Amino acid sequence: MSAEPIILTEVTDEGIGQISMNKPKKRNAFDEDMIAGLTEKFIEMGENKDVRVVVLRGEGVSFCAGGDINWMKRSAEYSYDENLADARNLGTLLKTINELPKPTIALVQGHAFGGGVGLTAACDIAIAAANAEFCLSEVRIGLIPSIIAPYVIGAIGERQARRYFLTAERFNGGEARRIGLVHEVVFPQELDKKALEIIRAIFQGAPGGQAMGKALIRDIARRPVDDDMIEMTCAKIAEARASDEGKEGLSAFLNKTDPNWRQ
Repeated sequence: MSAEPIILTEVTDEGIGQISMNKPKKRNAFDEDMIAGLTEKFIEMGENKDVRVVVLRGEGVSFCAGGDINWMKRSAEYSYDENLADARNLGTLLKTINELPKPTIALVQGHAFGGGVGLTAACDIAIAAANAEFCLSEVRIGLIPSIIAPYVIGAIGERQARRYFLTAERFNGGEARRIGLVHEVVFPQELDKKALEIIRAIFQGAPGGQAMGKALIRDIARRPVDDDMIEMTCAKIAEARASDEGKEGLSAFLNKTDPNWRQ
């Protein structure tokens, strides 16, 4: 009997790409194989013209409980260069999710520890179940949340990071929403319903415009509003207006019709 795949994928007729971590007995704790598999599947979804939005979830009771214990044991024996190469693989995964030219949604239930928090933060939108529990646990084992830090700090801000990076306290979905890590908290059985509500809103927008909007946020965030910034934003809107989508959207608005991406 062949082993169950550690990553499950599906693309619905509506254009929803589903990526599921499938190690439920280990609470979807990741190792080098999980990281490589997720990177591959996100790249595939990003290149698939039939996919409008990508949903990341974990099978079983938890989203992702951080690093697999056996993977961590192996890394303890690695040299500096081996650890650097291994870390770069996770860095590539998070960068791939963050820069995917399509909206991404994380559906989080149960444990989201360590790198699981990083996956949550790297997605554009995060919905947590009421039973979700988060923890930046690295300092408890003498490490730091280094690779995930740019995305987590981008979500919760420096001030909250100063607390949770240092204390490794566990916090629930309500706190995760208060500090900006997740956007919505719902009952576990309502995760998919809430995701579909948000996906319907996404489908009202232009795919190219959404890709440009994601890139715009990365270009602007936490940078000074100087002449270069102003010139860059002027160039971006000029590019959007001159695009086929921009012309289609403006024409549809003026003529009170639906643009082609809603048909």
